[in-house]
Amino acid sequence: MSTRLQTGGRLLDRGRRESFTFNGRRLTGYAGDTLASALLANDRMLVGRSFKYHRPRGLVASGAEEPNALVGLGRGGRFEPNQRATTTELFGGLQAESQNHWPSLEFDIGAVNGRLARVLPAGFYYKTFIHPRPLWKHVYEPFIRKSAGLGKPPQDRDADRYEHFHVFADVLIIGGGIAGLQAALAAGRAGARVLVIEQTAHWGGRAPVDGVRIGGAPAEEWIARAVARLEAMENVTLHRRTMGAGVYDHGYALGYERVTDHAPETDAPRHRLWKIRARQIISATGAIERPLSFAGNDVPGVMLASAIRDYVVNWAVSPGDRTVVVTNNDDAYRTAICLKQAGLEVPVIVDARPRAEGALPEAARALGIRVETGRGIAMVMGGKRVTGVALCAQAGEGAVLEQLPCDAVAMSGGWSPVVHLWSHCGGKLLWDDAQAMFRPDVARAPTSHDGAPFVSAAGAANGALRAAETLADGDAAGRAAVRALGLRAPGGAADRAEAPDEAPLLPVWMMPQGAGEALRMKMWLDYQNDVKVSDLQLAAREGYESVEHAKRYTTLGMATDQGKLSNINGLGVLSDAMGEDVPRLGTTTFRPPYTPISMGAIAGEARGGLFQPLRRGPIQRWHEDNGATFEPVGQWRRPYCYPRGDETRAEAVTREVRNTRQAIGLLDASTLGKILVKGPDAGRFLDLLYTNMMSSLTPGRCRYGLMCSENGFLMDDGVVARIDDQTFLCHTTTGGADRIHAHMEEWLQTEWWDMQVHTANLTEQFAQIAVVGPNARALLETLGGMDVSREALPFMGWADGRIGGIPARVFRISFSGELSYEVAVPAGHGLAFWEACVAAGQAFGLMPYGTEALHVMRAEKGFIMIGDETDGTVIPQDLGLGWAVSKKKADFIGKRAQERAHMTDPERWKLVGLETIDGSVLPDGAYAVAEGRNANGQRNVQGHVTSAYFSPTLGRGIALGLVRNGPDRMGEVISFATIDGGLIGARIVDPVFYDKDGEKQDV
Repeated sequence: MSTRLQTGGRLLDRGRRESFTFNGRRLTGYAGDTLASALLANDRMLVGRSFKYHRPRGLVASGAEEPNALVGLGRGGRFEPNQRATTTELFGGLQAESQNHWPSLEFDIGAVNGRLARVLPAGFYYKTFIHPRPLWKHVYEPFIRKSAGLGKPPQDRDADRYEHFHVFADVLIIGGGIAGLQAALAAGRAGARVLVIEQTAHWGGRAPVDGVRIGGAPAEEWIARAVARLEAMENVTLHRRTMGAGVYDHGYALGYERVTDHAPETDAPRHRLWKIRARQIISATGAIERPLSFAGNDVPGVMLASAIRDYVVNWAVSPGDRTVVVTNNDDAYRTAICLKQAGLEVPVIVDARPRAEGALPEAARALGIRVETGRGIAMVMGGKRVTGVALCAQAGEGAVLEQLPCDAVAMSGGWSPVVHLWSHCGGKLLWDDAQAMFRPDVARAPTSHDGAPFVSAAGAANGALRAAETLADGDAAGRAAVRALGLRAPGGAADRAEAPDEAPLLPVWMMPQGAGEALRMKMWLDYQNDVKVSDLQLAAREGYESVEHAKRYTTLGMATDQGKLSNINGLGVLSDAMGEDVPRLGTTTFRPPYTPISMGAIAGEARGGLFQPLRRGPIQRWHEDNGATFEPVGQWRRPYCYPRGDETRAEAVTREVRNTRQAIGLLDASTLGKILVKGPDAGRFLDLLYTNMMSSLTPGRCRYGLMCSENGFLMDDGVVARIDDQTFLCHTTTGGADRIHAHMEEWLQTEWWDMQVHTANLTEQFAQIAVVGPNARALLETLGGMDVSREALPFMGWADGRIGGIPARVFRISFSGELSYEVAVPAGHGLAFWEACVAAGQAFGLMPYGTEALHVMRAEKGFIMIGDETDGTVIPQDLGLGWAVSKKKADFIGKRAQERAHMTDPERWKLVGLETIDGSVLPDGAYAVAEGRNANGQRNVQGHVTSAYFSPTLGRGIALGLVRNGPDRMGEVISFATIDGGLIGARIVDPVFYDKDGEKQDV
């Protein structure tokens, strides 16, 4: 049985007992325990069930690579599923529950799946759930949905808070083992700003557990001195409990700090997401021990040899009284020696190699431990815990030579460097045949835009597994990083690490090597997803020879541990099955994050009222005080209309439209995007960005422009004003301002970086007020200060000046079809100018109007609205805007895409006006039906409504829509479907319903 040892436990505080519950049962541990070590100390070998077969699962590892011990933590608003017991620090009151079983962990009905394993091999779902087709909806899909996933989703609102933190460093070191600490010492002494992050609560990595000595003293003493020296350096920052989650382009990295998971009663944020910019990044993330593939290697009590060593040394926990060690390398002998020195029994070390010589095997023999070479494990006996093992010849087929009783098995199949962060940003890997592992290819390191490497690996993460070379490699990485920064590397040599030499390992992908099918079907590669050696061999036989295809066919490496323990063994099995070398198969793709990140940390403070900032214009308070109702437009709330008395919103909109057409209306257009584009190449840049020419604009004039995506689809529109020879002001839609500014910057920074252009988003710097209607000019003349006559300020012109004593830039542009001036004033003057207009406008019948009246009037004029007439599949030519697409320009974004055959198809849906026969208003989005039905039995369609309104000006319903070859079908009546199954007839008409010649806007 597993139990707590009476002495030892370097990380424990035996003076502080902590009480916790597991599946409702009260247990105790010590401060410094992890949940995993505390469970083992209480003889809780069974911690969960596997996903597919619901097999009993126990602890395998001691760190982030653990695939089995996933638990739900907490209650109510602090419940979080799928948390690793191995990385969860114990605290008083911790509540944990096991997952993926019913009705209980001990008795799980789902375990019947294991009895059906022979008929449920890899890929069975692809072959089973497609026939007969009618069963999919009512049988297969409900079953799959019910079975999917691990753990229970939280039901209550998250009670914790989270935050993001931005930081810059010259050198970011990810990993606080001896390699990372030595790299930090080298970089820190050179004067670089250094940030060191370590995912565990302790510095030093494996060195103290493995008995390493540095500079003649135990590694623990060197680590304490190194940390003290680093903490004394003002240019060095150290953070524990912070996992390096990902490395991205341009020196960007993410760190994930578990701030209060170990002390939840504090008031600090629970998790913190670090957004780090670093000039040099060193990945010192260590290595992960691999399991061995033998029958029954998933029985609770079968663990990694290094993990058993961790539990004994760090937490004084014995996973078993009698432990059999099985290995293909020397490192596992450390575990046997550790167990023996702790007073525990090691009946035998089973070594697959033909010989076991050297310091570690001899030390084990000197302690009286029996060593069997050329042997393997044929089968582990036991169900919910190990009861014994059967030994066999490694070179044979599994014939049992001896049976031994035991209650734990320590296995070691070699080590794999943690190359994930190196690979995130494009770092390539080399296969190290001597150590049977992939290691970083330093000749093909991730590089920045100038081709200079900015990521390096150090220590075990670089393949330097022995303590002496680990420390030296960390020192070299630190010195290389400061030299890359242009700093002088410090003098002096690093301390020397001492550890016994180790003989080469023997790659073992299957034990025994000639195992028959019955044994291979019980050899587990992916513990969580129940992927067996036989599954991967089946994938190879069925033609899934690509490692990525085999991964998806078998689900190998697709569990929550992302293949940390299974992938290399899986590659070895696949290479044997295909007769190919492992490096020819390659690896699957390493993607961030390295381990899962909480959704709360990703959101940070963006939740509740901060989920999305509510942007307020300078006139917002006036709108609220005067009864406006609002609609969301992007992050803004724009006035929809201004109801008076008992008016409905529809009545208010009708009044506002009529008053604007007949007298004067006032619209707050401050939220429209305003992007300044300046520089010697500004005109050339805008010519490439817009479909029409902008460089030919003269100062003082405006031009309507269209902007398309690379695929040729319309993405935004607006008026561009030329300010001077090198300056343009681009207006965008309200919802598109930030997006279009980012679009501009993306092209400038990635494609046209040599252009001399600067952009600035000035949207919030100016209030913009539209003065609209027949009396608009009279109002502005009453306020005085500028000549706004037709001669001084013609249509599509602009001018600077002062109106009513307020500095203003006045644009003669119209989105209503009426005489219109858009007056831009500094945001601080916005409310004053609005109130001045309201006061002076009473003599002219002024009323403010909202966005709905604006939409009605623009539809009456046939003006398009981005997001209404466009849906990501519409090109300018579909909307009758071919005149705004230059035939002279050699290129613009989307030009070639618009020349594709599909884009020039005469049968495309194109913009038309629609008038219902009975004068009613068509439903927004209604489809125009056509003759016949498609293969799914649905009616064929030939268009749809994009915008539909009641027109107060015309006294009937009007609509704009996209209809197949619509402009050539004027006068034709087509039918539109309603939700209740009825049809509405509508005539195709010109999309301009009001003042087609534009006489009113150009007076």
